[in-house]
Amino acid sequence: MFKLIVKKEFSSAHILHGHPGDCKRMHGHNWIVEAKVEGDNINKIGMVIDFKDIKKNLADIVSKLDHRFLNEIEPFIENNPTAENISKYIYKELSKNINTDNIKVSEIKLWETNNSAVIYTE
Repeated sequence: MFKLIVKKEFSSAHILHGHPGDCKRMHGHNWIVEAKVEGDNINKIGMVIDFKDIKKNLADIVSKLDHRFLNEIEPFIENNPTAENISKYIYKELSKNINTDNIKVSEIKLWETNNSAVIYTE
């Protein structure tokens, strides 16, 4: 099994409705997302998938979140844009574009701060 990891940064603001503390007010984060992609088989040039393909797909997803107020974009209009929900969103979107019979997005790790991260996997 090969595991490839790509990182991408983005910045965004959000409000966590129902939060009892400071997060109920608008605030922002400089997020770091790590996408892990797995596969058993390598192609004729020795790759599971080209890193640039993972990077491009991840960049396309992140561009929809970068420098945005997350509460105003789908799917976060109805679902709080928590780190948990954002990581799940990125996982689902990246899986649509990356997954094949041999290649699978295995996890998304989303860093909210230097010391706090969430991992989403299925």
